[in-house]
Amino acid sequence: MKWSLLLFCIGVLIVACEPKDLSVIKTDAQLKSVSSDFVFTEGPAADKAGNVYFTDQPNNRILKWNTNDQIEVFMENCGRSNGLYFDLNGKLLACADENNQLWSIDIETQEVEVLVENFDGFKLNGPNDLWVAPNGGIYFTDPYYKRDYWVDASKELEKECVYYILPDRSKAILIEDQVVKPNGIIGTRDGKTLYVADIGDSKTYRYTINPDGTLANKTLFCEMGSDGMTLDERGNVYLTNNGVFVFNNKGEQIEHIAIDQPWTANVTFGGANNSTLFITAMNSVYTLEMNVKGGF
Repeated sequence: MKWSLLLFCIGVLIVACEPKDLSVIKTDAQLKSVSSDFVFTEGPAADKAGNVYFTDQPNNRILKWNTNDQIEVFMENCGRSNGLYFDLNGKLLACADENNQLWSIDIETQEVEVLVENFDGFKLNGPNDLWVAPNGGIYFTDPYYKRDYWVDASKELEKECVYYILPDRSKAILIEDQVVKPNGIIGTRDGKTLYVADIGDSKTYRYTINPDGTLANKTLFCEMGSDGMTLDERGNVYLTNNGVFVFNNKGEQIEHIAIDQPWTANVTFGGANNSTLFITAMNSVYTLEMNVKGGF
């Protein structure tokens, strides 16, 4: 009788501790179109306050969405920046593919430092997306997308690869060359796992991050590529193409957020509570309130 009562109490406790709403989307939340005043939006990245910086690449500018739902221009002539990410010192890293470079931008002064522009003396294809590990190391993808603003559109690196910049930023090393066209990239908060989307082969892979920053244990995560990516605190992975697709950490799709645009380019978490999903899609940006917070 005592055992029965104990098991019953344990069962009640488990039920009480379970989340009331397992959906990643907040109950009754509606997708909000914030603005459609752009040409092609990309690269959203949130600062510590929850403001989201994003790019309008054809117009060569970086914009800032604040937690009051307002948008302002942060920087003009931004090197045709694409993917963005904040480093551990609060500087904005930008995949500035006008000259095939990776930039570090001081938020206060807009002073630019070029972190990398070639590999072994060969011009990069065009840095596209990036993630900063907890140790300060920088992972970035380098696919080739021929840009009409390039003076020299020649491809000097045959393969389209993933690179890692050492935490001291002394050099970049090649860490993955067995992909077709890497694009979206994101890692886990503990710095142990990296996800890379091979948009050229419609696949996303999961890797173990070694102590030296190299990768091991390459595993197929799902049969879907992605432009941009993010993670939430539950370990769910968000992929973008025809809307936003959410996969649990087993690679099972659990949600699809439809976007009324031909293409959804990127996604991140921001807002004052880090629970606003910020989505870039074609000429527009959208927000959606979530039950989860960002987990990258």
